[in-house]
Amino acid sequence: MSVLPLVTLPAMTPESDLAGRVVMVTGATGGLGSAVARACVRAGATVILAGRRVRFLEKLYDELKGLGNGEPVIVPVDLESATPTDYEAIADGIGHEFGRLDGLVHAAAHFGGLTPLSQHKPDDFLRAQQVNVAAPFALTQACLPWLAKSADSAVVFVLDDADLTSRAHWGGYGVSKAALERLATILHTEHDKGAMRVHAVLPAPMRTALRREAYFGEDTLKHPTPDATASAIVMLLSAAGGFARGATLDLRHSQA
Repeated sequence: MSVLPLVTLPAMTPESDLAGRVVMVTGATGGLGSAVARACVRAGATVILAGRRVRFLEKLYDELKGLGNGEPVIVPVDLESATPTDYEAIADGIGHEFGRLDGLVHAAAHFGGLTPLSQHKPDDFLRAQQVNVAAPFALTQACLPWLAKSADSAVVFVLDDADLTSRAHWGGYGVSKAALERLATILHTEHDKGAMRVHAVLPAPMRTALRREAYFGEDTLKHPTPDATASAIVMLLSAAGGFARGATLDLRHSQA
């Protein structure tokens, strides 16, 4: 059962405008993260690309710069090993460069494969908690002062279907996604008023590497690319996302 209330896309989806906004995306080189970064740039935002694979970040940087909507910023960070001091340095850099942060999208995720708990490697279990829960907490906490500087800011957490991830063999990933939703819930209750909004999004099945690994017997190509989910996240980051404040935007039945 979802902790946050579920909402769906409006029948008439409003146009998303991120002109002049500064948005950071974690897991920027992943399937969803890169799609979100592209969609944010197309909507007019300056995008901060956070990830651990520098070569891929540079390739994405070149692609986004070619779109002509401002120059992206690369922030190399390994969410598995980063410390609170690292996150504070990232936040300080954002503050120094822009003076505020208008959006933060937690698209990074660690999935180590399906395995029973009796055989789950403790290191991998802890890695899932670090990347999927502890890192979003620590990065968000470090960025809160700069999110508060914005006239309208949003933090977006990407969840997974609890009806599936609470089943056997989902291990550390399933536990971490449940904890991430609780983190989003608590953060919302502490910021249910004011300029900063907290959102969660529950994607429909997407054509991503994580999906291929989790559902290895499935033809992943039958699913859409992450672009529709990225567009929905851009809407949440914009002023139009207010309807979903403190809720989970459920996209499971709204995408072809």
